[in-house]
Amino acid sequence: MIRILPYQPTWRDEFVALGSHLRQQLGELALRIDHIGSTAVPGLAAKDIIDIQITAAALSPALEAAMQRAGYQRIERITQDHLPPGQEDQLDEYRKWIFNPLPAQRPTNVHVRLPGRANQRYPLLFRDYLRAYPPIAAAYAQVKMALAKYHTEDVEAYYDIKDPVCDIIIGGAEAWAAATTWRLETTDS
Repeated sequence: MIRILPYQPTWRDEFVALGSHLRQQLGELALRIDHIGSTAVPGLAAKDIIDIQITAAALSPALEAAMQRAGYQRIERITQDHLPPGQEDQLDEYRKWIFNPLPAQRPTNVHVRLPGRANQRYPLLFRDYLRAYPPIAAAYAQVKMALAKYHTEDVEAYYDIKDPVCDIIIGGAEAWAAATTWRLETTDS
């Protein structure tokens, strides 16, 4: 069931605790660990699931083993992100692994992506753009709330509509990034 909640100030602190635990377990396997998704944008309504992006040098057995020791299991059927229009021939740019915690742990999606790939940059730019433009974040929240209202049980329909909306938003984010000093390496978690 899809349920959108008003922004919870505790989401930031929950990410800090989860990220610290992952950093301890992964060590140098994680090049960076970032809070992404709607829970990373102050004031933005979201599903009560913390999204974390781990940038790793490789999608390796060592990384998967470390994630298992940290209490996460890989969802093997998910091997890539949504492909934005015009990117259908760029499969390698959108490869990823995703992990969920074992039952009874805090709902979390841990996305593992490779440095310099389009899908590694996308969620960081998206997050920072929404942080910089609260009215756009509020409009995005309205879309998510309407989708959840009409597609509470149909997760595929929710994402079939939400993903292209995100692609529209990222167009504005790209223009913003080009007009400002935004750089991937200068973002924080």
